[in-house]
Amino acid sequence: MVATNRDEVTTNYDRKHELKAFDDTKEGVKGLVDAGITEIPRIFYHPPEECSIDNTSDSEEVRFSIPVIDLEGLFDRTKRKEIVAAVGEASETWGFFQISNHGIPFDVLEEMKDGVRGFHEQDTEVKKQFYTRDHSSSPFVYNSNFDLYSAPATNWRDSFLCYMAPTPPNTEDLPEVCREILVEYSKQVKLGKLLFELLSEALGLKLTHLNDIDCSEGILILGHYYPACPQPELTIGTSKHADNNFISVLLQDNIGGLQVLHQNIWIDVPYVPGALMVNLGDLIQLLSNDRFKSVEHRVLANRKGPRISVASFFSTGMLPLTKLYGPIKELLSEDNPPKYRETTVRDFNVYYKEKGLDGKSALSHFKL
Repeated sequence: MVATNRDEVTTNYDRKHELKAFDDTKEGVKGLVDAGITEIPRIFYHPPEECSIDNTSDSEEVRFSIPVIDLEGLFDRTKRKEIVAAVGEASETWGFFQISNHGIPFDVLEEMKDGVRGFHEQDTEVKKQFYTRDHSSSPFVYNSNFDLYSAPATNWRDSFLCYMAPTPPNTEDLPEVCREILVEYSKQVKLGKLLFELLSEALGLKLTHLNDIDCSEGILILGHYYPACPQPELTIGTSKHADNNFISVLLQDNIGGLQVLHQNIWIDVPYVPGALMVNLGDLIQLLSNDRFKSVEHRVLANRKGPRISVASFFSTGMLPLTKLYGPIKELLSEDNPPKYRETTVRDFNVYYKEKGLDGKSALSHFKL
């Protein structure tokens, strides 16, 4: 039995049973839409305050606008200083900025979005072959909601995840429909190394510092698919969260829905053709001892769709690496003692995954 609104009581609602039934289809949210549903299953219901879009106003949107940083002229000394200053200010105040003139060709960006759409819209039986919740079983993982069984409510989103570095997968292990563009895009998005140089300089460190400690070693590419939702007021595309990595480089389409929490106000992130979003993750906030901010963000559900986004996570994720990360010693002083204990990337990710997108910061678990 499916409730038509949040307030209707369903006496026979067994959430665990419904989650497993949904998971067992291996068809994700898209499978529900393809079946022609007009009311969303109760597992997708979120508290009204989480889905509210009425906490921004026109005046606030004007007062706050996402920084856009033009990387053109980066190798001119004067221009580079301006860019580093802009990156530093955006990282300290927003934790989020857009970059233009980043060097990735426009047609590669468009082809990558087409590849994500192509994977999620291909024949269901082909797609099901990649459906799993065991990240160790395959270099390419497709499912709906990585935290399906731990999160308090289910998000209106299907995703795939693929480790493209440090050890690239065998090409034949990738889905045929997006195989070539995944390989090409992962090469191009290594512009993350350049971003880590700018972040290092903005922190007053030598430009190779963050790359030298392997912040750019791992790249996970996530291809998100948000189908059109018949009741977007009841659910959300991605719950409020901060990312569990060093940085994310995000490619989005023109559907909209991505919002950043800035000074307790949800700010829409506009689509800028050819631009990429950069947001700082929890691990860079930990390294910078809170100087740089890991920003909370969310994606609203939408009657329009599908919305396509591609997130490149700079992180080694769940790989069993033992390198410890803590606040960078060069940034510490008597007045600025370390605020976090050291952790491996894997341990941070294990905690984050078990916690799920519950609206709480994972960083608090690692505070001294």
